[in-house]
Amino acid sequence: MPKIKTHSGAKKRFSITKNGKVKRASTKRRHILTKKSTKLKRTLRKAPYADKTNVAAVKKMLPYE
Repeated sequence: MPKIKTHSGAKKRFSITKNGKVKRASTKRRHILTKKSTKLKRTLRKAPYADKTNVAAVKKMLPYE
């Protein structure tokens, strides 16, 4: 059986934790940060987990994580 290729886009965007949860980056953190409150920017620092409906698809793209 040949090895499965890792999806290079998913590799850059997601990471799988030790417990099998999928971590992703927060949105709305790239630009136009002057009009966003300090509290919002602080909460956006924490990386949320991917939605449970997408977890199976992400894990399929990252077979060796």
